Amino acid sequence: MTILGWRNIPNIRYGFGQKTALMPVALSPYRETMPEKKQVHGIRVVDVTIPNQECGECDALYTSQPNILLTILTADCLPVIFSRQDGKAIAVAHAGWRGLIDGVLEQVAKRISQDDDISQWMAAIGPSAGACCYEVDERLVERFHQALPYESALISPRFRHLDLVAIAQAKLRGIGFAHVENLSECTICTQEHQHEAINYFRYTSFRRNAHRREREPEHHGIKGRNQYSGLIILP
Repeated sequence: MTILGWRNIPNIRYGFGQKTALMPVALSPYRETMPEKKQVHGIRVVDVTIPNQECGECDALYTSQPNILLTILTADCLPVIFSRQDGKAIAVAHAGWRGLIDGVLEQVAKRISQDDDISQWMAAIGPSAGACCYEVDERLVERFHQALPYESALISPRFRHLDLVAIAQAKLRGIGFAHVENLSECTICTQEHQHEAINYFRYTSFRRNAHRREREPEHHGIKGRNQYSGLIILP
């Protein structure tokens, strides 16, 4: 039976970071258990069995062990989290445009399928570049059209814009996940309306930062300020 909503999954905590809390508050107490890894926009999935595990170059993690915080870092790429409906196994994936084309979500599903039935799992997509702002060149849009079997309007609802969230949702549903939740806001344009500063943006964005640095070369970069997204199985 499908559990409707991530809030109903037992024994896990999850969260998506933002500028004021790069590590989500709900996950901060478990930070010291995070595995070490280097994200490379690839499709390698690593099984995590111990806290602080050295994982090398990878863009997805999987575990059925409690008390190990799985996270990925993003600025505009998609953070995707996965959980078994009973909260007994979890996974995370870093899915930028390269990862979506090359199959990082499919690789996570392949790993899950070694132990389980995908229909017992749920997925959620966190804050990432939205179709409203994610403008690319025509060659990249055409590459997506050639690589993926989806309608043109789903891939690119506006000229030279990609809808990475819709693409990821289509992939995850097609793979057979029981429930796919869209928890995303656009990292490029979403503003923090409760902040006193004018045009204070809620998320760190590589794309927005790069555009500003083109206008103002002295403006600082975002190195070290990417958002953490992830989840943990509680004992």
